[in-house]
Amino acid sequence: MARPGRPKLPKPNLHGSIDAFLDMLTAERGAAMNTRHAYWRDLADVSLFLRAQRSADVDTATTADIKAYLEHLTNKTHVKGKNTSQIAVRTVARRLSALRQFYRYMVSENIRKEDPTTTIESPKQGRTLPKTLSEAEVSQLIKSAAGSGGGDSIRLVCLLEMLYATGLRVSELVGLPMSSVTEEAQFLMVEGKGGRERMVPLSDPAQKAIKNYLNVRNQFIGPENRSTQEQWMFPSRTSESGHLTRQRFAQLLKDLARVAEMDEERVSPHILRHAFATHLLSRGADLRSVQKMLGHADIATTQIYTHIVGGGLKKTVEEKHPMAKKQAK
Repeated sequence: MARPGRPKLPKPNLHGSIDAFLDMLTAERGAAMNTRHAYWRDLADVSLFLRAQRSADVDTATTADIKAYLEHLTNKTHVKGKNTSQIAVRTVARRLSALRQFYRYMVSENIRKEDPTTTIESPKQGRTLPKTLSEAEVSQLIKSAAGSGGGDSIRLVCLLEMLYATGLRVSELVGLPMSSVTEEAQFLMVEGKGGRERMVPLSDPAQKAIKNYLNVRNQFIGPENRSTQEQWMFPSRTSESGHLTRQRFAQLLKDLARVAEMDEERVSPHILRHAFATHLLSRGADLRSVQKMLGHADIATTQIYTHIVGGGLKKTVEEKHPMAKKQAK
């Protein structure tokens, strides 16, 4: 049974300034297409609310209009079983950030005289540590993926080994061109956010998985639009892009989690990226090297993983250290 995805927004006819802002993000800041889509979704949601509830549009919205929208978000009912207050805070903060950037652009282009978000404070967010998996759980996933031994199985093992060996973003992984794999498959050349390139080493298991996969890769290339499909590391007969999509890979991981008898909510491409970083740090890798491999522009983004590792070490000391046991008694 297919897993429900993100609810589709209606396709509103957005104000022209939004398209101009999105074009600026792409042309001047090198924003990836996924980033552009994310901004579009946020600004579209604001536009729909303002038109329906405030008889206004995003280009002329006042501070009162923006505050009403943010309050509407905060009061929204969220998915049962999740931390609803934290979901609301993250959503409000992200939407407000998108609005701030949009209105700063409008002021800089003399489309508006003032920024209606300047007096609005960002909501305070508690620290949310990334979800991750243990080394044993990653091994369990890879072992389960190798179960059938067919072409689909070999491809899935390759995807898992590459993701766990490199910590790539899912869009970077599924969109790898064939040219990104160096001779002997020892490194990957990856183009990340903002067009920044980085070279990432591949582990021995990942190198072996790539060689096995390349022997069956032609199974995933269809007779039509072969030239479009052949350029990608992970081609697809059915996707418009010609390569495996993020959504399809995420679904494959959910299916795999069920086979491995694991909670499917704990298994996703991004959680495997977290596992890559936390396992490296726990084994002594330095933070700057992990930052470079993850493609983080700011090391502060990478530092969040040190809190996971630190918490794990603290727990280990409490459970295993003889003096800690004596104090507990």
